[in-house]
Amino acid sequence: MARPRKPLLSRDRIVEAASALVDAEGLAALSTRRLAAELGVSGPSLYNHFRTKDEILDAVADAVSAKVDLSMFEEGDGRDWRTALHDWAASYRAALADHPNIVPVLAQGPGRRPAGLRVADAAFGAMVRAGWPPAQATYIGALMRYFVTGSALGSFARGFVDDETAYDPADYPHLGQAHLLAEHRQKVDEGAFETGLRALLDGLAMQYEAGAQGKNEAGAQGENEVGARGKNGSAAAER
Repeated sequence: MARPRKPLLSRDRIVEAASALVDAEGLAALSTRRLAAELGVSGPSLYNHFRTKDEILDAVADAVSAKVDLSMFEEGDGRDWRTALHDWAASYRAALADHPNIVPVLAQGPGRRPAGLRVADAAFGAMVRAGWPPAQATYIGALMRYFVTGSALGSFARGFVDDETAYDPADYPHLGQAHLLAEHRQKVDEGAFETGLRALLDGLAMQYEAGAQGKNEAGAQGENEVGARGKNGSAAAER
């Protein structure tokens, strides 16, 4: 009987196996030797597809970026800039929450990763089209990445042990319910993210409105100056 053929090695198969390994055991567990063993191949065979382990990590990170919904940034989508940012941030965080161990790689920025660059391009373009100056659009893209990746790096609620005796009222009079946080991790973490996101967007909305008001005032002042020059010119001609 012929032995069953091994599945052909491909970039997608390598990335899938590397992602599963990182998800299960963290970044430190990934090595070309370990990955080759998981795939049932020799280590050197990986180098036919990736030159280094860092390239594999980049591909794993980019596969996560590719899961982020960008439809809200498409022209004609209909969502205003604030709603678009909210929906994008929610999708962005959900993608990272499914793969928290790769977040430190994503937090470094897109580098040359195609999907990561598409995310940055879509967000920046949408903000400029909405009327944000290019510099401010850049800041918005940066702060959203800081906020989303920071929230995905760890769980606030999980940082408290579920042992009531760890919170002696004599030492921590306000942490009497802290041992319950881990039990309600999802509700606490999602609630904190949504609260922070609303506050962030409220602040941006104030800046946006102030900028629009400033443009209107500058335009009105310009019209007044033009009108004044016209009147002065007419008066001089009459003389």
